[in-house]
Amino acid sequence: MRFREAVRDATLQAMERDPNVFLIGVGIIDPRAVWGTLAGALDKFGPDRVIEGPLAENALTGMCVGAATLGMRPILVHHRIDFVLLTMDQLINHAAKWRPMFGGQQTVPMVVRAVVGRGWGNGPQHTQSHHALFSHVPGIKTVVPSNPRDAKGLLLAAIADDDPVVYIEHRWLHEDDAEVPTEYFTTPIGRAVVTRPGRDVTIVASGPMVSEALKAGQALETSGILAEVIDLRTLRPLDTETVIRSVTRTGRLVVAEPDWAPCGIAGEIIARVAEEALDVLRARPVRVAWPDSAVPSSQAIEPMFYPGAREIQAAAVTACEGRSADRLVVSTVKDFHGPF
Repeated sequence: MRFREAVRDATLQAMERDPNVFLIGVGIIDPRAVWGTLAGALDKFGPDRVIEGPLAENALTGMCVGAATLGMRPILVHHRIDFVLLTMDQLINHAAKWRPMFGGQQTVPMVVRAVVGRGWGNGPQHTQSHHALFSHVPGIKTVVPSNPRDAKGLLLAAIADDDPVVYIEHRWLHEDDAEVPTEYFTTPIGRAVVTRPGRDVTIVASGPMVSEALKAGQALETSGILAEVIDLRTLRPLDTETVIRSVTRTGRLVVAEPDWAPCGIAGEIIARVAEEALDVLRARPVRVAWPDSAVPSSQAIEPMFYPGAREIQAAAVTACEGRSADRLVVSTVKDFHGPF
């Protein structure tokens, strides 16, 4: 399946299994069906379970919180994660707080599908990731699939979870394809996975940076550096144990994050390694992240803004040998067509 097909498959299976699961959002009944991720849902389940909401994101989130407290399992779909910023009162002050405020007796099982835009000049208001922003809040779980299999497994796990889950979905990955089981299955929330074993340096990545890290790992091997690549899959709860176990073997750490570095997930990972396993590090950790500026609108500048395999490879060489990489891979450039 392609990534977008895996999202669709998970959604339809969840709705078939549980009549309490419903979809709601702005523009979800558009003929394009959110890039095909909801194709066929309206025809199969009707407008009672595929609900076109008003252009009022905070109100829609409030509806989902209320429905979730009454036993429903809403999936709130946003074409852009940037629109979730309009829902922060309901999401952070209500959805995240009901379980602790009521001693665990009241749960809020809802999923927020937040798509990250990239390419075709979307500009600074439609291309943000905000991984760290949503992962900062107790009571909210944050997942970031990097491949079609986890796109399905993590979405099904998120829908079945009794806490609110922000499902950050990178549009950059929608056309990627891989083997995905057709049957119902879940990918565990809170558990990272080693996608490439190695001995010399640990590369921790999430979302679209996982495939870039794997390309960098392949290039590094030609220089005799065996990189271990970890796909975080979940940002909150963060699987620190898998990261530290790997760094204990390799002694070196590179964190590749498709978001800004200040106060980010990469910094959190490095801090945890420093707190719990500082003595195993043989070199300073390195972060690979976005430049500390707004995302450019210019399609000519965009390729220079986003780091990828080249930057990850260079960071790993620096961590291993303390020198600049002399032979760099070239990141794959994907062709996207807008406007949305």
